[in-house]
Amino acid sequence: MSRLAPLELPTTSPLVLRGRRFDASAPAVMAIVNRTRDSFFSGNRHSDLESAKAALVEAVELGADLVDIGGVRAGQEGEVVDADEEIRRVVPFLQWARTEHPDVILSLDTWRSEVAREADGVVDLVNDTWAGHDSELVHVASAVGAGYVISHTGGLPPRTDPVDVTYGDDPLDVVRDVVRTLAHGAGEAERAGIPRERILVDPTLDFGKTTAHSLEVLRHTAAVAALNYPVLQAMSRKDFIGEALDLPPEERLEGSLAATAVAAWLGATVFRAHDVRATRRVVDMVATIRGDRRPRLALRGTHRDDVANGA
Repeated sequence: MSRLAPLELPTTSPLVLRGRRFDASAPAVMAIVNRTRDSFFSGNRHSDLESAKAALVEAVELGADLVDIGGVRAGQEGEVVDADEEIRRVVPFLQWARTEHPDVILSLDTWRSEVAREADGVVDLVNDTWAGHDSELVHVASAVGAGYVISHTGGLPPRTDPVDVTYGDDPLDVVRDVVRTLAHGAGEAERAGIPRERILVDPTLDFGKTTAHSLEVLRHTAAVAALNYPVLQAMSRKDFIGEALDLPPEERLEGSLAATAVAAWLGATVFRAHDVRATRRVVDMVATIRGDRRPRLALRGTHRDDVANGA
């Protein structure tokens, strides 16, 4: 036991948006509000404006730090949505949210620069889930003063599901590709004028990846954290969880929370989630186990414990 050494854990880089700082001691939960009729998860379809407003309010009450608003389903299934329709779905909602909830950090989930441009003044983060498919998007994010999410899709264009995708014979080749792509994208974002503390790197599990790829990348979250940018993990109810457990989206909560705990332990900072309260509790507990966050209470076995119990 004399050889027992302090536990070495992956470090987390801070994210700073709207004057708030998120790091290992204060991980962030990013809620999801999909302004769509066809989201893969039926519990997050808010094409109706009043439903979307209620979803944002509830998410904040349950502990969300950021709210990610999207107007197009990510996968190839579902309806075609052009830029004008995407703008109609998300921009007025963002404007309402900024007016009615000025302290909420608002994220726009889009791959189109024209949509982000219309959100000038009301958006704090541009979540580019399609890895710079529109090369102007990062420059628009910089121009409107927003942070930016760097993603990895294996080179696939928007709304493309992976088919026979491969990164090489070595299972770690996908991790190498993820790390290399994210490092390059983050550098491009800095050169576009976005401060380092407002750049998130997202391994983007499921996108351009098989289930085996996503699980391998999740196991190596620490390698992504080693890039020294805040890490976003967006895993909630995704297909790699469904295939791992053979469950439909509506039954993937526990699997999502297990994946969240692993990613939090390995250095992720921000967690995009459908289930805000459960995710909030998981990431706060992991931060406390890691020793980065103090327990809310520490009474057990102390004199104050005796007083609290009437001894």
